Amino acid sequence: MTQRVELAAVIDRLAIDALITEYAVTVDDGDWDAYQQLFAPGGRADYRSAGGIEGDAAEVAAWLTETMRMFPMRQHLIVNRRLEFGTLDQDIGDSARVRADYVNPMRFAAPPGGTKPSSAPDFVCGGRYSFALLRTHGGWRLREVAVREKWRRVGDQPHATPAKD
Repeated sequence: MTQRVELAAVIDRLAIDALITEYAVTVDDGDWDAYQQLFAPGGRADYRSAGGIEGDAAEVAAWLTETMRMFPMRQHLIVNRRLEFGTLDQDIGDSARVRADYVNPMRFAAPPGGTKPSSAPDFVCGGRYSFALLRTHGGWRLREVAVREKWRRVGDQPHATPAKD
C-alpha cells in the first residue's frame, strides 16, 4: 500500500467514526432533522429488535420524535467499532460496514404532576449496531442502520433479549 492510499484510508476511517458519533449525538439530542441528513438517499433504519419500526430515514425520524419524548435523558455509548471497507461498482472504498456495540442509559419522563425523576437511569439497554455506509458527493452517509438489542434493564429488573447475530 502506498502512503497516499494509507492516508486516504485513515481519513475515511476518521470520517466514518465522526459519522457514527454524530448519529449517537443526534439521537441523544433529539435533532431529527440532522438525523435524517446523516442518511444517503433511500437510507433506512431498522429498530424492530428494540420494539421499534423499520423504514426510511424520514419515517424512522417521525417515529423517534414521538417515542423519545418519554425519555428526556438518553446517552448512546457506541464502542468496539469494527470497520470494513467494501466494494461498490468495482471501486474499492466506496462502501463500508461498521459493527459496533452500544449501551444506552435513558430516564423516563416524570408523569404529569408527578415527582421529579431521580438522576439514575430508569431504562438501560445494550446490543449491537450494524451500519452500512456509502461514500457520496457530500461525504460518507448511512445507507442502513440495524439495531440488535441484546439486553435491557427497566428499573432493577434485567431482561435478556436473545442475540440474533
